[in-house]
Amino acid sequence: MGEEQGRQGDPDVRGVGAAFANVLSHLGTGVRVLSGEALFDFALNPSSPHSIMSRLGAGAAGGIDSFASGGDPFRDEARRWFEQSKLSVELPARDGGVLFGWLLPADPVWPSPDRHALWSDFGRGRRYAVFCHGYTGKPSDLCVEAYLAHRAGINVLMPAARGHERNADRYVGMGWLDSWDLLDWTRLIVTCDPDARIALFGVSMGGAGVMMASGLDLPENVRCIVEDCGYTSVWDEFVVQISQQLHLPAVPFLSTASAVCRRRAGYSFKEASSVQRLRKASVPMLFIHGTADTFVPYAMLDQVFSACASSEKERLSVEGAGHGASSATDPSGYWERVSAFFGRHLA
Repeated sequence: MGEEQGRQGDPDVRGVGAAFANVLSHLGTGVRVLSGEALFDFALNPSSPHSIMSRLGAGAAGGIDSFASGGDPFRDEARRWFEQSKLSVELPARDGGVLFGWLLPADPVWPSPDRHALWSDFGRGRRYAVFCHGYTGKPSDLCVEAYLAHRAGINVLMPAARGHERNADRYVGMGWLDSWDLLDWTRLIVTCDPDARIALFGVSMGGAGVMMASGLDLPENVRCIVEDCGYTSVWDEFVVQISQQLHLPAVPFLSTASAVCRRRAGYSFKEASSVQRLRKASVPMLFIHGTADTFVPYAMLDQVFSACASSEKERLSVEGAGHGASSATDPSGYWERVSAFFGRHLA
């Protein structure tokens, strides 16, 4: 997403919606399988010339889940820190090849000449926060969040989601496939630092990803999870978007696209459920949502919070905040709550 769009309010996807309508118009009426393929390529296949990712890369569409940077000195400072401090890290992927992310250590380390992190350089018993960005975004979108954690003495890991940034050679996982990757990232941290204390933090699709990870067999080193405006399931979120942005019925379009996703990417939209995973959660969790969010409707907060089986869970509603804009709408209240939550569980 273009950084100039920001997360201040509802996303501008009208241009993308019109583009997809044009794609469908060339398919003819009643061609359900083809329309399912087109929807999949449009939303989840970065290599497709008709995808949201391709159009963003060509400057043909506005952003969906990004952050504004212009005119914010602290964000500019955080971005400079990110660019100067980031070290490349790799994770063997379950389905072959490697996944990439950025590590930003709490203390300076001597990186290898190609600026790949040497995990063995870090001390024992350290604190780590894993930050997960949103749909069509990139790790640097969370540079302010990461910078604040860094200044609190926390090592920061920022994986690129599947289908995004340096992992753009894969289909978008919408948090579901990324949740398994999060499990492996946390296991990698623990392998290198058995005394690690880890927090997971995600916004929008990243928020869904950390919720979906909450029901997996996470290492006990994962002490807490913070999710901001994540959705109940991929199906539920796509129902909202196909209605609001494309003015199409969920059936048959989403049904056929889900079947295509199952065949090509290995998951279905209904299977990819935050609610189902939260029913197995045991890690302390903080749920955040803006009351003015219509992109991931605010009502989803009640559903994910109620589903969470953790014995310790909290919620924060930010009055008047649009999608992903809670931290910008009430920065003092937001960071006071998040930092206190991190402090209790990473201490």
